[in-house]
Amino acid sequence: MIIDPGMVVMMGLGAFRFSVSGAAYQQLTREVSARWPAQERVGRRPALQFTGPGEEHLTLEGTIYPHYTGGLEQIRGMRAQAQAGAPMMMVSGLGDVYGLWVILNVRDTESYLRADGLARKVEFTCELSAYGPDGIGIGGGLF
Repeated sequence: MIIDPGMVVMMGLGAFRFSVSGAAYQQLTREVSARWPAQERVGRRPALQFTGPGEEHLTLEGTIYPHYTGGLEQIRGMRAQAQAGAPMMMVSGLGDVYGLWVILNVRDTESYLRADGLARKVEFTCELSAYGPDGIGIGGGLF
């Protein structure tokens, strides 16, 4: 069986699909933090107390060649979704469900412009943050 690489989805974010045939990212950076606030103590260094997981961020960086792969509409759509402020489900191309994520920032740089202003090359960066589930927290509590 021959698999067309252009039909394979690298990741889905809501209605958006990242694939080689459209808006493909070449680099994914993940940042995960934990919350450790300092508790002041007299005559000693502050003690750190773990209060739970912190924020999780993803940064997708890629290049689109609109005359070859399209993808400009997806960048416009991601900008609109960031302004709408609605969380979206993220699923990997392998089917792993990562939960709800929001778009914090979409940045793109157009270059090699044609006479009509259309870019032949568009580099983009999309910054995402995990929305954080509501409901039961650590230890079964609601907070």
